[in-house]
Amino acid sequence: MSRPLPRCIGVIHLPPLPGSPGAHDLHPARALQVAGLRAVKEAGILAKAGFDGIILENFGDAPFYGAEVPPETIASLSVIAAAVRESCRLPLGINVLRNDAHSALAIAAVTGADFIRVNVLSGVAATDQGMIEGVAARLIRERNRLGADSVAILADIQVKHARTLSTRSIALSIEEATGRGGADGVIVTGSTTGRSPEKTDLEDAISGASHSRVPLFIGSGLDADGVKGLPFDSDIRLIVGSSIRKGGHAGAPLDPKRIAGFMKAVKARTRRKNAKTRRLSS
Repeated sequence: MSRPLPRCIGVIHLPPLPGSPGAHDLHPARALQVAGLRAVKEAGILAKAGFDGIILENFGDAPFYGAEVPPETIASLSVIAAAVRESCRLPLGINVLRNDAHSALAIAAVTGADFIRVNVLSGVAATDQGMIEGVAARLIRERNRLGADSVAILADIQVKHARTLSTRSIALSIEEATGRGGADGVIVTGSTTGRSPEKTDLEDAISGASHSRVPLFIGSGLDADGVKGLPFDSDIRLIVGSSIRKGGHAGAPLDPKRIAGFMKAVKARTRRKNAKTRRLSS
């Protein structure tokens, strides 16, 4: 990886892209323009607020394809990613829902993005898009072929909106995703978008990530109160989307008050964690 992974990533939930059901009444060029302008605007807001990374998701394209999105989606995401990269220098990630990791990698490689999120990197999951199988074998080879080793892979562990059919152990899932799947970081979530991980799942994820020596992100359900409750003795990183939007709803416009409250909690936690570290080292 050419750059360290961010510690606090803001999610840009893109509106419907060309070809998706939600954009059927817009000309493709207009749908792209609407999504691109929103992405550039939100990237600037998140950067100014203090986030140190952003990730683009084709969130508005539901219902999602399970494995391969159509060409117009790839083209649209590439254009938008390039525009965001030009306007904002924060580390940039790509997530092509539901699990088109190969397109995400291609988009990241050609636009200079820094990381991708892969919902099912290893194992098998029963999802609302049907059965999805891990893509690690081909994805790692594609990254090598493209010479895109600088693009980090963040892998969801027992991803939300799904049930894993591989193992019920989160620690083992982390071990598989990193040791055999090639993940550079792992993400633990709640059962659905906007829901926090169960306490026992988070504890298992912290232990598993520490054992596998990889960064751990919480990828759903975080709000200001949730940040305050995170344990100080763990190196948890954050991915936030829903709670910083109007009404706390995924896909809604960003809410400046919610953003300010969230970042205040993040900074307070960082100060307390650093103070505790200094006391222990003195």
